[in-house]
Amino acid sequence: MKKLLAAAAAALSLSAALSPTVHAQSVADGSREHPLRVLLIPADGGTESGTKADYAPVFNAITRTTGLNFDLKVGQSYGAVVEGMCNQLADIAFFGPVSYVQAHKRGCAQLLAVGVEKGASVYYAGMFAKANAPIAGIKDVKGKRVAFGDVNSASSFTFQVAMLMDAGMDPARDLSAIRMTGSHASSLAALVQDQVDVASLSFDSYEKAVKQGAVDPKTMKVIARSMAIPYPPLALNSKLPEPLKAKLKDAFQTVNKAPGVTPDMIRGYGGSKIDGYDTKFSEDEFNVAAEKLGLLTDELKGRILAKAAER
Repeated sequence: MKKLLAAAAAALSLSAALSPTVHAQSVADGSREHPLRVLLIPADGGTESGTKADYAPVFNAITRTTGLNFDLKVGQSYGAVVEGMCNQLADIAFFGPVSYVQAHKRGCAQLLAVGVEKGASVYYAGMFAKANAPIAGIKDVKGKRVAFGDVNSASSFTFQVAMLMDAGMDPARDLSAIRMTGSHASSLAALVQDQVDVASLSFDSYEKAVKQGAVDPKTMKVIARSMAIPYPPLALNSKLPEPLKAKLKDAFQTVNKAPGVTPDMIRGYGGSKIDGYDTKFSEDEFNVAAEKLGLLTDELKGRILAKAAER
């Protein structure tokens, strides 16, 4: 219950923080005076070296090619970004697949683009443990302390909980302790600091942490890897004018080939360099996220959050 109240408070805090901006930018059109408002889920935190820094290069490239200006902000939670989009506090948002499905079902968001890396638009959720831990596979997670990210995250909560259920576990009953950290990076940090036995995060976030020196890969091991998940999307507010939607889609589809744009500017989730963006990706590809989301009932999520609040 404490976590649910915290999520609600985060959404209200976001609304309060952005409300003045809403009034000032009620005609956000991409001009310098009224930049388009971009809201990002806090996948790797809201710091300058986190999610905001990951996406700044590609939006700078879009500015270079179109003249449109953007104001990037990071939401306090995944749920806060969904609420921000659905309450007209954002024109563009970066979602996880599950939070995108939530906003899309409410009619707030439609697909702008997904990143393409090595010819594919997928990524993977994982569960990680210390290399010397007596945990060989997902069945060994029973009775252990586990860190998850955000309750609305595909690759730091939904797919890991689904994998535990597939292995015959009820996470709320069969884990000895649950820590809801709010982000991929914080879940990994909890494992590094021995606060938990297992951390839930995406492979992209894990690889980013390795590159930044936040974790020594020799001290870690993978104990579970999910099926392929559709790449975390960028989405448009459904109420944006159609000509502006078309302009943004065209810009993202061609940004990797635009004059003056370097490969270093074409970055995606986790700050990784990617091949480009696909604006023709089918909405149907997100059905797999919707199916996993459907497995996690409100009753189950409530029991998981209640257990996490016991700490």
